[in-house]
Amino acid sequence: MDIFERIASYRAEGDRLAWSGTFREYIEILKKDPSPAMTAHARVYDMIESYGYEESGGQKKYKFFEQEIFGLDRAVEKLVEEYFHSAARRLDVRKRILLLMGPVSGGKSTLVTLLKRGLEKHSRTDRGAVYAIAGCPMQEEPLHLIPLELRPEIEKELGVRIEGNLCPACQLRLKTEYGGDIEQVEVERVLISEENRVGIGTFSPSDPKSQDIADLTGSIDFSTITEYGSESDPRAYRFDGELNKANRGLMEFQEMLKCDEKFLWNLLSLTQEGNFKAGRFALISADELIVAHTNESEYKAFIANKKNEALQSRMIVMPIPYNLRVSDEEKIYSKLIGQSDMKHIHIAPHALRSAAIFSVLTRLKETKKQGMDLIKKMRMYDGVEVEGYKEADLKEMQNEYLEEGMSGIDPRYVINRISSALIKQDLQCINALDMLRAIKDGLDQHASIAKEERERYLNFIAAARKEYDDLAKKEVQKAFVYSFEESAKTLFENYLDNIEAFCNWTKIRDPLTDEEMDPDERLMRSIEEQIGVSENAKKAFREEIMIRISAYSRKGKKFEYHNHERLREAIEKKLFTDLKDIVKITTSTKTPDAVQLKRINEVSSRLIDEHGYCPVCANELLRYVGSLLNR
Repeated sequence: MDIFERIASYRAEGDRLAWSGTFREYIEILKKDPSPAMTAHARVYDMIESYGYEESGGQKKYKFFEQEIFGLDRAVEKLVEEYFHSAARRLDVRKRILLLMGPVSGGKSTLVTLLKRGLEKHSRTDRGAVYAIAGCPMQEEPLHLIPLELRPEIEKELGVRIEGNLCPACQLRLKTEYGGDIEQVEVERVLISEENRVGIGTFSPSDPKSQDIADLTGSIDFSTITEYGSESDPRAYRFDGELNKANRGLMEFQEMLKCDEKFLWNLLSLTQEGNFKAGRFALISADELIVAHTNESEYKAFIANKKNEALQSRMIVMPIPYNLRVSDEEKIYSKLIGQSDMKHIHIAPHALRSAAIFSVLTRLKETKKQGMDLIKKMRMYDGVEVEGYKEADLKEMQNEYLEEGMSGIDPRYVINRISSALIKQDLQCINALDMLRAIKDGLDQHASIAKEERERYLNFIAAARKEYDDLAKKEVQKAFVYSFEESAKTLFENYLDNIEAFCNWTKIRDPLTDEEMDPDERLMRSIEEQIGVSENAKKAFREEIMIRISAYSRKGKKFEYHNHERLREAIEKKLFTDLKDIVKITTSTKTPDAVQLKRINEVSSRLIDEHGYCPVCANELLRYVGSLLNR
């Protein structure tokens, strides 16, 4: 399908969705399916639910957010369950402003943008269809045509709730155009669109001296006063404020607490009573989800002012912290780079991970848990098993500090530094060392970083570098060991055979000669010493492995070497130790002979073909690991 066919197909889809009829026909639609009459909050929740969710460890991960929001699963689950779900069920939280509060570049605006785009898309589905009185500037719910006295019995018959009254414009048209005959009032299907200002409003604060309240509530059309003779005539009023246009959908207040007080007063009755004051009219009904966002310092200043208590009590504050998972932080950087014109530059494996490790370390707080440092905590947060700690320890740490993730380095700073490195050096490929160097150079230019904090951040860069060094050595190790997994499994099986014989006081049988032999103590110790298991502790370590094997067996699972973090580390280190001299000589020699050159080429090819390196970063990695091994 070419470009113009796609455009024509999209236009045809819009024509297909168009519907118009009378109020009587709209009632027939509701008799079959009352969902078009749902509230704005219910529509947002229904939209999120329609994408489904995954549940793991008692936590829900909503698929609606997964393409754009990374590492905020707990915050998003709380947002959906405690606000959207409750508001959709008409509980009192729907009469509150949703205030997303968190540090800069933490994902607040992205969350709101997702909701707006999602509503637009949902309104084009059968389930999310929105019907309104034709020609109404506020896309009025047609059920508002029903007189108050008749509503209780009609609500029972249709299975809906009717809240709100006709806007002044529709009240006038009902009298003048339809002679009060509500059955013949025209109803049409509307598509929510921020661009067309239908069902989505956005208010951004500017100079309070020049910004007018009309931006929110509409304004008088003075050119029509002489024609209609009164400012209280709806025909002489433009119902084009953001609160008018957001009816039936979502109203976004950007940087809400920067707004002048007069703009916030309208929200008092809108949140609690579902209406607001505009011009010389009675209160105007509006059904809209009000979502605002702000940072922590502005929120603290706001609640410190006693004059704001009325508005504060009408808010549900949802903290949106920084992501604390390294793997998700990588996805954030990858997404942001993918949106730029720098996609042609190759990013070496582990480069984004190194930057992510630094960022996450700046956001974590030291735990009081004995033996747990920030590196271990970071790994546990990222879903990696840490020996000696369990799921309960992870949850305990996650609940230890409510404000964890509300400070630290923001993703925007890291992306700025990566961009600077890409532009300045005109690189074909950027590796982890380039990224960490760029981040380090930028700390001096970061105005908000104090001297003490800068020292702490430099330590985190060193920690990220050390993590990368380990990853780099393992990467080269895997490339040097042909069929690394098979070699590791063979060594692992051999070790298990020996510790089983040791723990059961039995002998092992040689597979070639079939003779019985004592367990190979030298082999077992050569592996255990890699992770510092002492002679006195070897028996307890081996017994613990046997208990773990037994536990896996009872569950019908096979125990693999990577199921035990310390044993996995020991196996890999043992393999690498056996190869260390070969790797050191091969990678560090300046004039390799034919054999060494062949081996280097084989390793480079494996790094390129199997591990995502390009020729540039593969050679840089080999040289760097050679220098590490020679230290």
